[in-house]
Amino acid sequence: MTADYVIVGAGSAGCALAYRLTEAGHSVALIEYGGSDIGIFIQMPGALSYPMNMPRYDWGFFSQPEPHLGGRRLATPRGKVLGGSSSINGMVFVRGHRKDYDHWRDSGAAGWGYADVLPYFKRMETWHGGASEWRGTAGPLHVTRGKRRNPLFNAFIEAGQQAGWPYTPDYNGENQEGFGPMEATIWKGRRWSAANAYLRPAQKTGRLRVIQAFARRILFQGRRAYGVEIERKGRVEEIRAGREIIVSASSINTPKLLMLSGIGPADHLRQHGIAPLTDRPGVGANLQDHLEIYMQYKALKPITLYTYYNLLGKGRVGVEWLLQKTGLGASNQFESCGFIRSSDAADYPDIQYHFLPLAVRYDGKAAAQGHGFQAHVGPMRSKSRGTVRLASGDPAAPPEIRFNYMSHPDDWAEFRACVRLTRQIFDQSAFTEYRGAEIQPGASVQTDDQIDAFIRDHAESAYHPCGTARMGAATDPMAVVDPDLKVIGVEGLRVADSSVFPRITNGNLNGPSIMVGEKAADHILGRIARPDQDRMAAE
Repeated sequence: MTADYVIVGAGSAGCALAYRLTEAGHSVALIEYGGSDIGIFIQMPGALSYPMNMPRYDWGFFSQPEPHLGGRRLATPRGKVLGGSSSINGMVFVRGHRKDYDHWRDSGAAGWGYADVLPYFKRMETWHGGASEWRGTAGPLHVTRGKRRNPLFNAFIEAGQQAGWPYTPDYNGENQEGFGPMEATIWKGRRWSAANAYLRPAQKTGRLRVIQAFARRILFQGRRAYGVEIERKGRVEEIRAGREIIVSASSINTPKLLMLSGIGPADHLRQHGIAPLTDRPGVGANLQDHLEIYMQYKALKPITLYTYYNLLGKGRVGVEWLLQKTGLGASNQFESCGFIRSSDAADYPDIQYHFLPLAVRYDGKAAAQGHGFQAHVGPMRSKSRGTVRLASGDPAAPPEIRFNYMSHPDDWAEFRACVRLTRQIFDQSAFTEYRGAEIQPGASVQTDDQIDAFIRDHAESAYHPCGTARMGAATDPMAVVDPDLKVIGVEGLRVADSSVFPRITNGNLNGPSIMVGEKAADHILGRIARPDQDRMAAE
């Protein structure tokens, strides 16, 4: 079949892109290997620990042994389902800091400063937090706040202020820095993924065809991309694009697909029997992520989610959600947060907090029996860089992922600050009536060496990989796409997903990834929004 545009990947950016292109009257073929996102484990926010651990919904990637983390292989979940990772993530919505995008602009991504991207953040959302010149009110993506009925949520916000940081009423608005309520892509008790927000409206236009298939490579005539080779039901087929192909397959699968198609480091491609079409050493380079640790405490009062952390309790939560879309199942339980600086040397926040009224891991395993609470904490702008490389010329083979976590000495200093600053916050009087013994790292972990050992053994990915096809000036030898998201060195091919981030943003990446899809559509359609210069005076 032929469509005006062929998009590879029905994830955060791909769904947004498909919606805007069909809205403009174009036909779109959207290739997605994963299946339906309809099911309680995806749609119920409180069940978030399940889909990212289910092979049905997750690609199941792991990093190569990480030399600075004791040789551990870290899980790297990526959504293999309609909605992509927005269907299996924690639903936290963070735009990032304005200086993140000004850094993009200043590093060669002209037209991607904060004034340039703010109109797209506003266009994409319907914010339910009241009137604000910083927020959108008519977009497909509903952004809401939890009710913070558990007193621990507000205790965390109050403790942050007692420790000397400001209160921020809207970290996605004028000022990110400080402690305040956390926002989520949840609407009427359901996960409001990119599939719910964008894909289903796009399907209603009649101009979108979703093709469940495995993308093997991009097809070229000379240097112009004309189609995608797919495999479905054991057959190899071609899907042709009348205008362009856009790869939105994730920061892991996008560089893999580019390399399988002859775009990447020439010597590496030749090693796997692939003839280089264009030598782009930046493909698969510049891999970044957020690491985090869980600072956990026992609770003196039986008010945490541990009350429901049993078969009967989970059943009660599930039944209420199924019947009414209310209760604990209607929240991701990340309802308060913080963004602070690790030291006076940081010119804007470089530490993020997610607070949770339960001591538990992302895989659903409790760290300690009994009532407890925790803060997920980690540095935002690690200087460590990794790679995604082909393990084989076989498209079915998973790629080799090397994050090279903690390879820069500054990362260790920032993580030590995370531990010590978090202790200061939980030592405040707001937590006096709730705070029991420190579960982990534990009160005995005090020296730099002891903290480093804990980090080495317990740091986990926050699941924010990005940067592997970074945007930059067309003359930059390490850039993969130009500021129009066109792949440098070929024609008719763009990339639109978190791969293009020059540097990781402050916070969770779902919001910025959707923004890239929104803005990519306007680059393709030739209708770039006017920069919002009026909002630039603050902070």
